[in-house]
Amino acid sequence: MIPAYRWPDPDREYANGAFIAGGADYPARWTEKAAAFRKAIGRRAELDLVYGPAPRQKLDLFLPEGTPRGVVIFVHGGYWHLFSKSHWSHLAAGPLARGFAVAMPGYTLAPMARIAEMTAEIARAAWFMGTRVQGPMVATGHSAGGHLAARMGCADIAVPVKRVVPISPLAELGPLMATEMNATLRIDAGEAAAESPARQKLRDGVTAHVWVGAEERPAFLWQARTLAEEWACPWTAASGKHHFDVIEGLEDPASPLCETLHAGL
Repeated sequence: MIPAYRWPDPDREYANGAFIAGGADYPARWTEKAAAFRKAIGRRAELDLVYGPAPRQKLDLFLPEGTPRGVVIFVHGGYWHLFSKSHWSHLAAGPLARGFAVAMPGYTLAPMARIAEMTAEIARAAWFMGTRVQGPMVATGHSAGGHLAARMGCADIAVPVKRVVPISPLAELGPLMATEMNATLRIDAGEAAAESPARQKLRDGVTAHVWVGAEERPAFLWQARTLAEEWACPWTAASGKHHFDVIEGLEDPASPLCETLHAGL
């Protein structure tokens, strides 16, 4: 069992926007870019495909030109209680240019769902995508979405995912129990133990690479390194990147992040 590092002020350590210049402007920027991307891609976007019975159990599927080489599942972040799949459509651009379909699932947010339920929803979305697109499946995601993507690589989850690339993941949930947002998340000791990827083994046959911005909060660097050490997998601290722009590499098929996403496939 991994000892949870005791930060002096957990809320401060897990705050991101306050430590990023212009941090408050990013959500509007993401929304605008995502909408423009969906408009530009036209018929190669299949929006709001239903993968389960709950209202947010829908995903957006973006298709490349020609037959897909496989599929990348991108899970959005927002500390499990913010944002939606429609904020991030533009991040499909890089994998699409490399010939991969990209699925962006929605999922039920806290406090309507516990984190374990969100894990089950993303697993259901992965199985759904396995019926739609042939070829290798990669799970990636950012922040809380990085956590859910990492869970798809854990030995206790049976999904057709072959590679996971968590971006700035929350891999050890113990420290979050001390934050004010846990009034919404309701993480308890049992859920922290079961749902922390860093406390689970990497599933046989799955490869992993953890990605994080070198300029992120110390807590996120600790989270990324902890997961990489527990899984004995590579990790990259991307130079000059913070928590909000570390995902921008997904827009560029030639970026180191996109190269890492598809390594070995």
